[in-house]
Amino acid sequence: MNDVLDRAHALKARGEPFALATVIRVERPASARPGMKAIILADGTLEGWVGGSCAHPIIVREAYAALREGTPRLISLSPERDARADREGVIHYPMTCHSGGTLEIYVEPMLPKPQLLLVGEAPLVQALARLGRLQGFAVWVADTGVASPDIDADLRLPLAQLAQQVTPATYVVVATMGNYDEEALEQIAGAGAGYVGLVASHKRAESVLTFLSGRGIDPAQLRRVKAPAGLDIGAVTPEEIALSIVAEIVQVRRSQTATGAAVSTQAESLAASPVAAEAIDPVCGMTVEVATARHTFVYQGRTFYFCCAHCRQAFEREPAHYLKVGA
Repeated sequence: MNDVLDRAHALKARGEPFALATVIRVERPASARPGMKAIILADGTLEGWVGGSCAHPIIVREAYAALREGTPRLISLSPERDARADREGVIHYPMTCHSGGTLEIYVEPMLPKPQLLLVGEAPLVQALARLGRLQGFAVWVADTGVASPDIDADLRLPLAQLAQQVTPATYVVVATMGNYDEEALEQIAGAGAGYVGLVASHKRAESVLTFLSGRGIDPAQLRRVKAPAGLDIGAVTPEEIALSIVAEIVQVRRSQTATGAAVSTQAESLAASPVAAEAIDPVCGMTVEVATARHTFVYQGRTFYFCCAHCRQAFEREPAHYLKVGA
């Protein structure tokens, strides 16, 4: 178990997405025990142990869903559906392993921190960096060669490389006080950030957006730029303005999560990737991934896929029976 937790710590430190599965309840016979853990990587690799061949594909599938949605889930595998399986928040699957038993496994997504990308060197940027850290953001700062070393940042990015680092989980605030708003926004406006805010007066913001429109920036992208940035709370000082902006970013971020928007680059990739072809085991009803199925049988010119050798053997002996049952 310690090896799994050490591995999870290393993955979090590198900012890689994964899901952590933990066995929380067992009814014997079952190969897993309470407290056993496994890590499921974004490519579907499972490291650790939370059950045998019946549990493995289900947990990987649910881990993918947890990463896409950014929400944990409780999985129940049992031979027969009972009152416990019908509890709210429990996702039930039939236990198809012939050893029987019941497993309940908690699957939790571990997603990288959202990024707060700050462009500028003003005292406001320093205040934004402090508040962003308090809210759990990884703070990035555009390095223009004159950026203040007082700004505590996880990463400094050359201004020319900002767009390459922007993802749906990046929240950008441009606060150059008019020095290079246009240059920064020209790169960032269409890069797909979850939020882009410009710290400027209404008049200044209108001038900047008009300039960018003349440069051929898509008007739809420019409409997504919040200018002036921040909620209207009557803020005056840099700290108050920073508070209003961070509050607005939190509001936007939570709204995106609630409506199913991407919560990370990697989760977005998972959501956009094609769904693997699946088939139903005609014997036990379990879902089987076609590409990785180890047990198959061709009957009357049609290929059938099975979760295990026992199901395939049962089908081989009496295919007409199972096709009739599934009809």
